[in-house]
Amino acid sequence: MDQLNIGKITKELGLKLEQVKAAVELLDAGGTVPFISRYRKEMTGSLDEVAITDIRDRILQLRELDKRREAILKSLETHEKLTPELEKAVKEAETMALLEDLYLPYKPKRKTRASMAREKGLEPLATLLFEQKNTDVESEARQFIDEEKGVAKEEEALQGARDIIAEWVNEHQEARGKIRELFFQKAVLKSKVISGKETEAQKYKDYFEWEEPIKDAPSHRVLAMRRGEKEMFLMLDLLPDEDEAVYLLENQFITDSNAASEQVKLAIKDSYKRLLRPSMETETRLSTKNGADEEAIKVFADNLKQLLLAAPLGQKVTMAIDPGFRTGCKLVCLDKQGKLLHFEAIYPNEPQKRQAEAGMTIKGLCEKFGIEAIAIGNGTAGRETEAFVKSLGLDKGIITVMVNESGASIYSASTVAREEFPDEDITVRGAVSIGRRLMDPLAELVKIDPKSIGVGQYQHDVDQSALKKGLDDVVMSCVNSVGVEVNTASKELLSYVSGLGPQLAKGIVDYRNEHGPFKNREALKSVSRLGAKAFEQAAGFLRIGDAANPLDTSSVHPESYHIVEKMAQDLSTSVEDLIKNASLRSKVSLKSYVSEQVGLPTLSDIMTELDKPGRDPRERFEYFTFQDGVNHMEDLKVGMKLPGVVTNITNFGAFVDVGVHQDGLVHISHMSDKFVQNPAEILSVQQKVQATVIEIDLPRKRIALSLKSDPFGDKPKPSKGKEKRNRSKEGSQGKKRSGGPEDLQASLAKLKDKFRKG
Repeated sequence: MDQLNIGKITKELGLKLEQVKAAVELLDAGGTVPFISRYRKEMTGSLDEVAITDIRDRILQLRELDKRREAILKSLETHEKLTPELEKAVKEAETMALLEDLYLPYKPKRKTRASMAREKGLEPLATLLFEQKNTDVESEARQFIDEEKGVAKEEEALQGARDIIAEWVNEHQEARGKIRELFFQKAVLKSKVISGKETEAQKYKDYFEWEEPIKDAPSHRVLAMRRGEKEMFLMLDLLPDEDEAVYLLENQFITDSNAASEQVKLAIKDSYKRLLRPSMETETRLSTKNGADEEAIKVFADNLKQLLLAAPLGQKVTMAIDPGFRTGCKLVCLDKQGKLLHFEAIYPNEPQKRQAEAGMTIKGLCEKFGIEAIAIGNGTAGRETEAFVKSLGLDKGIITVMVNESGASIYSASTVAREEFPDEDITVRGAVSIGRRLMDPLAELVKIDPKSIGVGQYQHDVDQSALKKGLDDVVMSCVNSVGVEVNTASKELLSYVSGLGPQLAKGIVDYRNEHGPFKNREALKSVSRLGAKAFEQAAGFLRIGDAANPLDTSSVHPESYHIVEKMAQDLSTSVEDLIKNASLRSKVSLKSYVSEQVGLPTLSDIMTELDKPGRDPRERFEYFTFQDGVNHMEDLKVGMKLPGVVTNITNFGAFVDVGVHQDGLVHISHMSDKFVQNPAEILSVQQKVQATVIEIDLPRKRIALSLKSDPFGDKPKPSKGKEKRNRSKEGSQGKKRSGGPEDLQASLAKLKDKFRKG
């Protein structure tokens, strides 16, 4: 079956058959996505990680379909229901829904109204009615009266016959297909508040009376309404027009106009209401939920990737402060590798406000340890602590940076943190995490469950196994794209290296602790249970900074060392000189080194790496500060323009930290002077922006921001095509014309008028 599946994937993804076949073979052989995309380009035709991941996920999905297909065929054969026609249909079914539709009539059932009617001997009457011949229905039904079987009168016989017909309608493959299509295309999602819960459900106020076509409903609204339903604040319905559904079924089964046909019509209506409608509503809700999950996970994954690949400050002696008021600020000092050197508490803020003492402590520690940077958590008292530190007049070479501390408390209470700092309390661990995040966000954030980092959209409402898989893919991709220094990396960071995992990562750290630093990549083979396959997958992504062989510090895979050595030999030079001397490298003719195993893609990658061995692909660190004097929401004023940092991106907009402990929302309609269809196309997590405050809602702690050049000017009209897409995207088909709880247009219109009046 795999050959058929590979052909199907080839068509779906628009790739070449050889590419998909090679990718599947490499994946089946234990290859990871990062390894295959980086080191097996000749085999896959240079497929990137996205394409290989798509192939991996689709082949698994199709194999699950094949597994179910085989189980159904075995069941049909066991129960002697398998005909050549049915076998052909089952083997050709391309979706799980179609497969289950084919199996439904033969599936072992619990007792149903139809099965009880059959036990009463009413199936011949059902067959007679279903043929819709012009006959005396009452007279025919009278022949099936049998009090011993529980049929006392004609209507009971007709009812039983209709129950059987209703089941036939429900199990008819083509009819189910038509109703399924109707649900997916024309079902309307309706939401109502549960009576008596209006006050408790205020956060779902926008959905108290809401409806929109399900095919137009964006993922964030679907998930929001489902959460409201789960919390028992909202009631949801997902149904198409009933008359249209019944008409479709009647058009399928009604062949005449007589008394028998009327009985069939009654059975059709009963079948839709009692059997088909609940089944299809459940199926549509599940499909819609899966689609919303997929979209939400994609948004989360994109945000996470940007956060993990944020620019690192690098190896600097760092002071980190976890700010607070009543309990004070926990201060730690870290060396260039992030090792804890010192910790204590200071109290520069209310209520103690021991500023002189705190100032002396900070200055003294800066001098003692040669502090180069100060990281301050952006939580409670963060801006106050930042202002205090800046007022101390420290050496101009010491930078002070606000650091997003989302998830730091999760780390500080985790097993990982307890293992690393068994004798320190959670406040010390949290401060250490803040400092290390500044130095290397990727190395520190991998210690936290990705879904706790805080850059998701309804991450607790989506399928958790799918979420974990999607986020793990992102973390692995980021870790391997940057590379890992094997002699300093934590086991958490090492566990995401291609081919390793938690057990081998622990083995590497244990070996390092027992035998000292690894001298070269070859020494990794001495680690217990790290076999040839794991070495093949991992070696290219592991770095050994002070290795004798300079290739051990690069992303050149050990399997290709001989190629570089041959290049150096042909130029009568050393590998080290070849790396240092660009003019030497320019003399290399790559075509001379092409072989059956190695082609130009790999050779080009090798030369790029020799140009800057071990280069960190992340951007350079940029210093950023919030606006002085704006520390709380109360400090904000409409029209104020502020520097900010994008903290999260959703389908409806982006959240921006402007330094007041409450992120503001830039709605999609206020992201640009031009039409924006996807926020991720113009913004990224950690991006620095200049935002204008356009609304402040203190009671609900909501801030509306704009990135437009003239936020209060007339809104530019998009082209007709874009206008249509915009309406669809914002769900303007819904009963509420506001476009959902994220829409700010009504309040913005009032603000615009107010602002112009001064």
